[in-house]
Amino acid sequence: MAAPEPALSVVVPIYNEESVLPLLVARLRGVLDALGEPYEVVAVDDGSTDHTAVALLAARRQWPQLRVLRLRRNSGHQPALLAGLMRARGAHVVSIDADLQDPPETIAEMLRLAREEDLDIVYGVRADRRADTAFKRWTASVYYRLMRRIVGNDVPAHAGDFRLLSRAAVEALRELPERAPVLRLVVPWLGFPSGEVTFERGERAAGRTKYPLSRMIALAADSVTSFSAAPLRVATWLGLAGVAVCGVLVVVAVVAFFLGATVSGWPSLYVAILFLGAVQLLCLGLLGEYVARIYTAVQARPPYYVAEDSDATASIVDSYR
Repeated sequence: MAAPEPALSVVVPIYNEESVLPLLVARLRGVLDALGEPYEVVAVDDGSTDHTAVALLAARRQWPQLRVLRLRRNSGHQPALLAGLMRARGAHVVSIDADLQDPPETIAEMLRLAREEDLDIVYGVRADRRADTAFKRWTASVYYRLMRRIVGNDVPAHAGDFRLLSRAAVEALRELPERAPVLRLVVPWLGFPSGEVTFERGERAAGRTKYPLSRMIALAADSVTSFSAAPLRVATWLGLAGVAVCGVLVVVAVVAFFLGATVSGWPSLYVAILFLGAVQLLCLGLLGEYVARIYTAVQARPPYYVAEDSDATASIVDSYR
């Protein structure tokens, strides 16, 4: 007899988190068992190089609702999260990171709000960012303000990847042609009825962050180039500004010639060359970002490959699209 479809799936992308896994299992299992409903936890091992895989298999022997999805290589946080969403079977799907900074206890409130108000999306929104450094608070504020201008006000401020999706929202994600979407922007763009649950973000339970500054910068760049052609328009305006400056310099040179003040000097030439060179390089860089995205789309490589799924009813090898 086939097992019933879970009412709730919890997707947890994991990379080199062996130190935090015991804490995660104990805390998350307590929360989900208390719901009194069938559930599954889809732990996506994103090509971990420590003992995470062994720890997950050991935990699964004691926790039958734990399902281990192992990727062939480290694909990154967003592809790993997408892999879990595409394989989750629950009527509602919650995504949460393994570091326990997002409290699992909030899941019950998210599920209750989704059912009571018939919502397809419930965002976990941080009540404050006091646990973050001043630099991270500032960069996060700039990022969300920029994203709200690009995507619209549907993007909730200070909402990361801790969210609940209905089955309809997950299936809508599946239908998108993008192979590597930035989920925190794509999900609001879908336009499904949504709500918010606030929570206090805690300190990382154990281990070190797997999301350094370089990855945050890459996420910001992907977010902008995925949703807007604004940088190309910036390049156009910079080009027009360069043409205007050159026009002014030409007029100045002609006037100086007729006034007999044509003493050559390297500062003006030096500044003009630097300015025009910088504008050209910046425009080429912006164009290169979009050409790179076109190149990646033409290659049509999947963002991840599933090597193994502990769910016996699922195929062993799979990829997104």
